[in-house]
Amino acid sequence: SKACINNMTFFIQVFIEGIALGAVYSLVALGFVIIFKATDVLSFAQPALAALGAGFICYFATEAGINFWLSLLIGIFLTGAVGLLIERTVLRQMVGEPVFSVAVITIGVDILIRTFLDDWIGDEPRFLGDSFTSYGNFGSFSIGEFNFKYLEMAGLFVAFVVILLLNLFFKKSRYGLAMLATSFDQETALAQGINVGRVFGLAWFIGGLLAAIAGFVFTGGFNTLTQLSFVLALRALPAVVIGGLDSIPGAIVGSLIIGITQSLAGYYQYSIEDYFDINLGLGFSTVAPYIIMFFILLVKPEGLFGTKEVERV
Repeated sequence: SKACINNMTFFIQVFIEGIALGAVYSLVALGFVIIFKATDVLSFAQPALAALGAGFICYFATEAGINFWLSLLIGIFLTGAVGLLIERTVLRQMVGEPVFSVAVITIGVDILIRTFLDDWIGDEPRFLGDSFTSYGNFGSFSIGEFNFKYLEMAGLFVAFVVILLLNLFFKKSRYGLAMLATSFDQETALAQGINVGRVFGLAWFIGGLLAAIAGFVFTGGFNTLTQLSFVLALRALPAVVIGGLDSIPGAIVGSLIIGITQSLAGYYQYSIEDYFDINLGLGFSTVAPYIIMFFILLVKPEGLFGTKEVERV
């Protein structure tokens, strides 16, 4: 029937939007995983770096008067440089310290970055100066009965390209192979002449680059940059836990699960409430991924693709 066709069309569009959202989450999640694999540190500074990247882009494009696309490249590079600076000045001093202590340090870095950034942002949202809202129809285009936002599709495309480039980097480049070797065993990598300290810095630099790209997609268009923008990037953390802290494919799969779950929950919440006569409350779509994470961890505590640790007594 026509109603069934319309419902299927709606479901497909929502599903594709979830994939696009998950693809952007994967950029942040990959930063988490790359840093963790190389340094054994779970960086809680990634959400702040994503917001900082958007802040750099916003400043250069709207206040410094630089061309937006050039501002985008500058912002991404500077955020990578900030990641490298964090590793060199703060975390390098924590080498050999308990993992928990280092993780707490990254929380402190996150708070520090957000404090300075929030002062600059102020109470009013800031537009990034991009042109994703100037193509008519509020920055979207239609294919048949489907309607897509330019920024969502751009995020999906960029995520695909970044994942492809990272795959080539890890398989073909000297430094990529060095990072893989370090992630398997740091002591063995040192014995083979690999500069582990340089690998640590490179991991944080790449993490910063990925965070900035995700930060732009999260805050571009009508989304705007606000003092709460970092929360969008923080939602990638369940994706990392679901996929496995040390798994790059897991970060991608986990992000897609989170994105699709959030998108479907957001669009179908009222239908579910009416059918079961319950009230799920505001913001249920942001809670739903954590519910999925809870059930997956009950079955696989290490995540879908994470390495299971075996302890011998």
